[in-house]
Amino acid sequence: MKAPRVFQLTALALVLVSTVEVGWWLLDQHRFAVDKVRQMHQVYAQQVVAAQALLDAGTPALRVHALLPGVIVKDQHATLSPEVDRQLLAEEHRHIAQYAWEGSFFIIALAACITVIARALRAEARIIREQESFLALVSHQFKTPLASLQLSLETMAMRTLSPEHSRALIERMLSDLARMEGMVTQILESMRLERGRIDLRPEPVDLGGAVARVLAGFGERAAKDHVTVSADIERGLQVMSDPLALDVVLRNVLENALAAVAPVGGGSITFTGRRAAGEVELSVRDSGIGFRPADAARLFQKFTRLHPGGGGSHFGTGLGLYIVRRLMQLTGGEASAQSAGIGRGATFVLRWPAGEPGPVRSHAAATDGGPLAGQSARREQS
Repeated sequence: MKAPRVFQLTALALVLVSTVEVGWWLLDQHRFAVDKVRQMHQVYAQQVVAAQALLDAGTPALRVHALLPGVIVKDQHATLSPEVDRQLLAEEHRHIAQYAWEGSFFIIALAACITVIARALRAEARIIREQESFLALVSHQFKTPLASLQLSLETMAMRTLSPEHSRALIERMLSDLARMEGMVTQILESMRLERGRIDLRPEPVDLGGAVARVLAGFGERAAKDHVTVSADIERGLQVMSDPLALDVVLRNVLENALAAVAPVGGGSITFTGRRAAGEVELSVRDSGIGFRPADAARLFQKFTRLHPGGGGSHFGTGLGLYIVRRLMQLTGGEASAQSAGIGRGATFVLRWPAGEPGPVRSHAAATDGGPLAGQSARREQS
């Protein structure tokens, strides 16, 4: 067991013991206050008996009251003064209330400590599960293209192939390498985003042009998977975003949609952009496998990959949508997802602050291999 976890468990045990001790202390102090008042009552009861004996011996009532102020004499009968009785009860209540307030404060403080430590333990357990899942996932995802590369190279080494066959194997190897490069890029980008090591500079960017460039780069893949991709973007829509960050967001959302539509044998993906209350909203609707509505928030968490039968893709690192959310947050926007259920498609909604009206600004499209890792390396802060 790791040292931090041992420390957390030890601290939790000590806090639990302390909570029990405080509870016992409260009970003991309550008993002490009650016993103390009872003893005072017994003392005053003895004074009443002594006063009555003095009265029976012929001592004047004023003299008895002077000797025993807590006793009053009425018709030659000695009784405890009501004021003294009220004071004793008030003292008992005061002590009990004092201990209750002090004990409550300590119990609340200890409960807060227990809550914090318990949450830390749960968070650590979740991180460990995510790391184990991520390592297993990455191992599997890298093993598949590596095995394909090995098979292709062995085939080329064993015999002389025709130019057409060689070209097909080369294209497959390039595809496998691109897949591995994409996974490495996502991992590096997520680390930079988590550590805040990317300097983003929002500026007005034409949304329609950015969407068109991204769609053009995925045309061949969409056709291969029998997916129809269309865009309906209002003319002149400009968003306040870093151009490279916008490109990464659009690519990751489109890749996620393609991965959701491909398993059902094809379908459609529609990009719709419009103005909405001072913002620009882009919705990406796909006819893919969808997901459970309760899983909408989990989609943007790190390393989250939903089971193929319950939405999400069985490919990828589980970092794409996490990168989307972080980039949207860093550029002043937000991302959300919704689905009516498994098998009913999904809609991803991206919102940015609207850019100031003005001339459309164009930017060169980023490379597929890693927009933030490559072209924005000059922006990385040390």
